[in-house]
Amino acid sequence: MAYEVYQIEVRHEGLNKYRLIRGRNPYAVEQTAAALKASWDEIWERKQKKESAIREKEDNKQEAIEKTREAQDKISDVKNTLQYALENNIGFTWDSLIDKSAFPKNKPKSPVLLTVPIEPQKKDKEFVPKRNFFISIFPGLKQKRIDRANHLFEQAHLGWESAKKEVEKTNSELLEKYKADDLKWQEEEKEYIAGQEEKNKEILEKKDKYLNKNATMIAEYCELVLSKSQYPDEFPQEFDVEYMPESQILAVDYFLPNLEDIPTVKEVKYNISQDQFKEMYLSETELNKLYDDLLYQMTLRTIYELYESDAINGISSIVFNGYVRFIDKGIGKETSACILSIHVPRNDFLNINLKSIDPKACFRALRGIGSSKLHGLAPIAPIMKLNKEDKRFVTPYEVADGISPTTNIAAMDWQDFENLIRELFEKEFAPEGGEVKITRASRDEGVDAVIFDPDPIRGGKIVIQAKRYTNVVGVSAVRDLYGTVLNEGAMKGILVTTTDYGPDAYKFSQDKPLTLLSGNNLLHLLEKHGHKAKIDLREAKIFLGEKVEDK
Repeated sequence: MAYEVYQIEVRHEGLNKYRLIRGRNPYAVEQTAAALKASWDEIWERKQKKESAIREKEDNKQEAIEKTREAQDKISDVKNTLQYALENNIGFTWDSLIDKSAFPKNKPKSPVLLTVPIEPQKKDKEFVPKRNFFISIFPGLKQKRIDRANHLFEQAHLGWESAKKEVEKTNSELLEKYKADDLKWQEEEKEYIAGQEEKNKEILEKKDKYLNKNATMIAEYCELVLSKSQYPDEFPQEFDVEYMPESQILAVDYFLPNLEDIPTVKEVKYNISQDQFKEMYLSETELNKLYDDLLYQMTLRTIYELYESDAINGISSIVFNGYVRFIDKGIGKETSACILSIHVPRNDFLNINLKSIDPKACFRALRGIGSSKLHGLAPIAPIMKLNKEDKRFVTPYEVADGISPTTNIAAMDWQDFENLIRELFEKEFAPEGGEVKITRASRDEGVDAVIFDPDPIRGGKIVIQAKRYTNVVGVSAVRDLYGTVLNEGAMKGILVTTTDYGPDAYKFSQDKPLTLLSGNNLLHLLEKHGHKAKIDLREAKIFLGEKVEDK
């Protein structure tokens, strides 16, 4: 007896498997085939998950390699801060600010107008009555055909006229909108070009002033140079620039990054068994060394970029004061401190081969000051800390050329006397780049003049008080000067008089940053700088209406 055999083919493309299920019971064959297919699907799913996990781990290993490369690139960028500036043309010019860009908005395109439909004509085929045998026999039928054709034509023409009006209306609206858009575009383009030309004109005017060594424009130019210098986004891009035209000194107060701004990750590893990424960090010693080296490099780079961009040789020397903002652990508040300072004359700096130097050794060789461990953020007194906003400063005038051997400086007008003292000290300090400012007539806060001395040893802020006296200067005036020195945060105080000082005054000044110059010292200083005068106290008292003691 023959039995019918049932069979089902089971395939799995992923596993590359095939089996033919056969049997006499259709239900049993189907169940066996279904069970086999489910088994193969389960095997395939496990295989897929395993392969996916392997791929994921391989991807994570590769990601760890990429993250390590990124971390090392960041550290390398910090290490090559100075080298980057030397190898790339970071020079800045006024012309680079000129805007030559075209108006950014596209001009409106002419609209695509709709086409007016072709006007129907009576001679058109659909409006011409058809002729046949019956029309020739029955004239009435012919007229009906003619009337019907005329009616069709009239309807078609009315429809054409309506469509024509609609198209013309739409086209008119499109053209009106285009004209309005185009007019608006032209006005905006005109306004853009006018604004662009105005800005470019302003830049060219600034350039002209800069080339003519305008002090304000030199300072602005230097600020632009520093703003174009590229550093990581985490670094503060903050600085103050002051330019002193008399001495051609450029003073820069520059905020440097703190330790938290420095990249610390040096490697990223992937642990396969734990399925975790692990970051490896610079050691404290490595981080501190990297940080100190960065600050030295940024200092030298800033000075390099300023000198490199000085197209008019308007800067004779640069004073760089490096500041850092940080959280003072003692009070838990943000504070800032100057942690390094350097004064570098142009020729001294340009004679250095920056490509081959050790940044710290170069900084020290240039007589820069700062802690041996900058990461300790130990505050120092800047070589030159200027307060150009001091409202006490006034425009000076010349006096020295008007005096002669017969001039009794003890009888001079007191304002002339103060300006004379300013002139003398300006001649004394100018060769080293010093600058002297005189205060207004109110002589408030006990300051008659201020010297800004860039010398790294003796330099800083020095206050001067001038006493055109006819009697001996007592200790109270010296005490006042010392109080002014402390109040002004000055490095030193100088008291100049036309007479002399009492013993108490000299005693008080000992072991203090005070210098007392008597009338004889003043005459010597005058003669040193090519001027002769006299000091006659009796004559001065008579001239000033003071009491004269009989001899």
